[in-house]
Amino acid sequence: MKITIVSGSHRDPSQSHKVARFVQRTLQERGLCEEAELLSLAGNPLPLWDQGVWENEARWETLLDPWRQRLAASDGFVIVAPEWHGMVPAGLKNFFLLFSRFELGHKPALIVTVSSADGGAYPVAELRMSSYKNTRICYIPEQVIVRYVERVLNEDPAENDAEADAYFRERIEWALRLLREYALALRSVRASGLTEHPRFRNGM
Repeated sequence: MKITIVSGSHRDPSQSHKVARFVQRTLQERGLCEEAELLSLAGNPLPLWDQGVWENEARWETLLDPWRQRLAASDGFVIVAPEWHGMVPAGLKNFFLLFSRFELGHKPALIVTVSSADGGAYPVAELRMSSYKNTRICYIPEQVIVRYVERVLNEDPAENDAEADAYFRERIEWALRLLREYALALRSVRASGLTEHPRFRNGM
């Protein structure tokens, strides 16, 4: 099983990437999958979508094909998103324009949002509302909102609020175990052949 973590912050370094690395380590150390790959949007490695994507322009094919192969090989995803002005970062929204049901469709995803204070709920709502329709990504009911992120999941225990840090470590591991079960279950849905219909390529 392969789980791919997408770190949705453009910043480098970022708290989102810190959280994404923790997720990756937890997946590996707990043996929850055979491969845990981290794809970072730091520095905007994916240009903004333009019409050339739909026209299969060579420059886009060269850029996107390696990403497509890595995503298509994944059984599930963890989407890590910071809250910027109450929104998901533009680069993460762009990610969902560039990739489709062929890479993401009918695969489970866990939403993990990040806030420096007590926010983080708006990106959850935005991702659930607008990023699944044509990609057919399947967000599981559970989500994690990492609040006051500077105080938790740091490698140096002295930098952590001990109580909050223990809570988030436990909750993230539980959510990842749940994601694994969804990933196992949805394999049979994709194998059924019902997920690809020539008339209903896009969601309603």
